[in-house]
Amino acid sequence: MNFLSAFLFALSANLDNFAVAITFGMRKIKIGFFINFFIAAIIGAGTFFSMSIGKTVSGYLPAGASNRIGSILLIGIGIWFLKDFFKKPQKKEPEEQGQKIDLNRMLKEPEKADMDCSGTIDAKESAVLALALTINNFGMGVGASFAGLEIYTTTLCTFIVSMLFITLGYHVGERCIPKFLSRYVSLLSGAIVILLGIYGMLF
Repeated sequence: MNFLSAFLFALSANLDNFAVAITFGMRKIKIGFFINFFIAAIIGAGTFFSMSIGKTVSGYLPAGASNRIGSILLIGIGIWFLKDFFKKPQKKEPEEQGQKIDLNRMLKEPEKADMDCSGTIDAKESAVLALALTINNFGMGVGASFAGLEIYTTTLCTFIVSMLFITLGYHVGERCIPKFLSRYVSLLSGAIVILLGIYGMLF
């Protein structure tokens, strides 16, 4: 069951990757294999780092307390994702002069990751994109570690699912599948994280 929890965490953590890749596919912004690998490696490292912090902190807590705190944290993060889904869309801000990196905006408008408008995501751009995706999942990693998920299994699952979702998402977008799927990222991610939290609390 620990593998199932790790796999569900990886699915939730990488739904943003899937939505981003759909946008890239629709706009024909290419992502090479090594760039995909690089992004997955950074996200995997971020998962390992956040879960390591969670494991270290949980070591100072009474037995059983860390699991409950982690479960509550995951449920809270899941509710936050649901809140983001139901939030009214904001008006787009006017473009500013120069290339100012906005990690939050990059997740909402993935095409901004192609900063030089070359039609290809290079190493520098992929590092910035991966950083945005990693920061977005940091709290989930800490909560997952508190809830008792095994670090190495979860990190490996996150890496593999990231590779698969970026590849799959790109091909889905490239074949002109409507981008409506990206709207439901927060809903799906929130639901999965809440289920993980409830599972951790009950078992």
